[in-house]
Amino acid sequence: MHIVYHCVSGCHSSSTAAAIHLGLLPIDYKPSYNDLINLPFYDQLEEKDRGKLIERGIDSQGNKIYTLGRKYYAHLVLPVVIDTWRAFNQNENDLLLVNTQSCVNGSMKLGAYLSRDLKLTNIGRPMVGKGTLRSYNNIANIVKNTKNSLN
Repeated sequence: MHIVYHCVSGCHSSSTAAAIHLGLLPIDYKPSYNDLINLPFYDQLEEKDRGKLIERGIDSQGNKIYTLGRKYYAHLVLPVVIDTWRAFNQNENDLLLVNTQSCVNGSMKLGAYLSRDLKLTNIGRPMVGKGTLRSYNNIANIVKNTKNSLN
């Protein structure tokens, strides 16, 4: 199975979900702020990385976990992913696209803008990190539901 967690930037909610799925962050309780922001791929992507499927690892069941930053064009990007998957004769049941955008709060949006777009990481990263921790249970629930759907 190939599981793609996607959101606007691919930096925060989808990266957190991928990390939870891979066991890099806990699924049943909030990690510390430092554990979150010290993930190797949290708040690290640049504008040029949006639209790219980025493999984050393989879970304990052998599923490949990806993130995708698709900006505000989910209605365009996701059909391309699905059609490309089909074009290469892949089984459509072996691809799962998981939207994490519903977990993004105002602090995450503003912090992401400051950190990623304006390059003000000293201000933006703490803001987006704290916002992510406020939404952490929601992100973890998306991962739990995703894992449950695989059984």
